[in-house]
Amino acid sequence: MTTVATELRLTPAAGRIGAVVHDIELSSSLDPDTVAAIEAALYRHKVLFFRGQRQLDDAGHEAFARLLGHPVGHPTVPSADGRYIFELDATKGVRANNWHTDVTFVPSYPKASVLRALELPEAGGSTVWANTAAAYEDLPAPLKTLAESLRAVHTNDYDYAATLALADNREIAALFRQVFVSTAFKTEHPVVRVHPVTGERSLLLGAFAQKIVGVSGADSQALIKLFQRYVERLENTVRWDWKVGDVAIWDNRATQHYAVNDYGDQPRLVRRITLDGDLPVGVDGTPSRLVEPTEPPAVAGLIPAEQPEAAALGG
Repeated sequence: MTTVATELRLTPAAGRIGAVVHDIELSSSLDPDTVAAIEAALYRHKVLFFRGQRQLDDAGHEAFARLLGHPVGHPTVPSADGRYIFELDATKGVRANNWHTDVTFVPSYPKASVLRALELPEAGGSTVWANTAAAYEDLPAPLKTLAESLRAVHTNDYDYAATLALADNREIAALFRQVFVSTAFKTEHPVVRVHPVTGERSLLLGAFAQKIVGVSGADSQALIKLFQRYVERLENTVRWDWKVGDVAIWDNRATQHYAVNDYGDQPRLVRRITLDGDLPVGVDGTPSRLVEPTEPPAVAGLIPAEQPEAAALGG
């Protein structure tokens, strides 16, 4: 493990996941040692929180994110301005109130996400993250062996209205589905993936995981729920109460998250940039693979990033 030159001032946000980073103003002008320290802290704590980053606009958000990797657009939802910002506006009816890892319905899903809060409800609207590496470590030995032998099909083509806040507005659900599933993807991932930087094993599940390969529908759901229960254990989570200007960065290869829908019709506006990922591999070295479509469009996540990053890992 390489030691980075710059030390960050960190406060743990929970026992197993999350840290608040102090005394840093995020921008594209951060020096390489500071960027390396942020990356090292990210791999250790899984999610980092930065308060008071009101200096960032959309361009600054993207410019900073580029220091950590290559921004990629959403595979099916176009950006309003053709850039990489993905807007999540609760007033338009879409609220990600389920446990998920971003965009796992494509093979090389994003390695990290950078989220910025612009408008928030008076109360509520927090986000919860779970440490999927800790969840794997919590499994009894026989369940670890079972999980390592399984592969799951992840898809964006399922009934969102049944699982999200869209359930009370079928019209919005239909419009959302029309865009989000403009191309229906199915990708086969290992249930346990090996992190390309840390070497940690983590559970790769969440809402997009709809079936275990070679297992019937009912038994698939039972297995998914069994392993997902370890992810959602409160001991493996951190809950963040947002303030306008906050930025969160998470390792999308070692976490799931859940946006809590407890604020009624109040506004909640956040914007996200995702960073290009690598092709996951299981414990046996078998990589993820695209199942459908057979002739996919040229979109983010279908081709692995150039190389897994060789980021320095500090203490």
